Amino acid sequence: MKWSMLGRISAQSYSFDQSFYTYNSEKFALCFFRDPDVVSSLKKMEASVWVPLDKPVVSVDVEVVPCTKVSMELFDPIYSCGILRPSGHVVKCFHDVYPDYDELRQMLQEEDSEHYNVIGREERGEFLFHLFKHLCLGGELCQYEDTIDPYINTTKQVYKDLISVQKDPDTKKMSVVSTVLKVSAHVSQWLSVCSSCSHEKLCVYHES
Repeated sequence: MKWSMLGRISAQSYSFDQSFYTYNSEKFALCFFRDPDVVSSLKKMEASVWVPLDKPVVSVDVEVVPCTKVSMELFDPIYSCGILRPSGHVVKCFHDVYPDYDELRQMLQEEDSEHYNVIGREERGEFLFHLFKHLCLGGELCQYEDTIDPYINTTKQVYKDLISVQKDPDTKKMSVVSTVLKVSAHVSQWLSVCSSCSHEKLCVYHES
């Protein structure tokens, strides 16, 4: 509730009992959004209210989101670059637009931030990073945390709930076996009902 995401973020689960191939992601997504059960039950947000999709989509844009991380080590550089104090408190900074701004949000959003490259381009593409970014930026009326621990802990828990892993019997190493798709679904040539949009805080993911 503090992050202004209550009622603005939703997870729905559907079963799929056939073989899935990544190269067929677009066909899979289009069939998914045209399925009668999905059309009648999948929710979309209109005027801050969740309502049924009601109509099948005419087209989709699909992007496979890299998902390979099995630990939170991706975020280790954040702890030693000046974004955080030794106590874990996020360092505040000046911003022309936002009166209450900090180095963490600046690193997440602004390419000209001195800390932007602390997390490399490849790591920024990971589903784990996207999830962390969404939680840190929060909703429209987000009350931002003073320390990083709530963001890290929540990201870890949500990621663990969404992603499936398995252990290699030979190497004993854990690896992600889930495929994550970022999907924009369009009910007409101009109207998108499930879109990543241009806003950093809005994104739709489907995990298979």
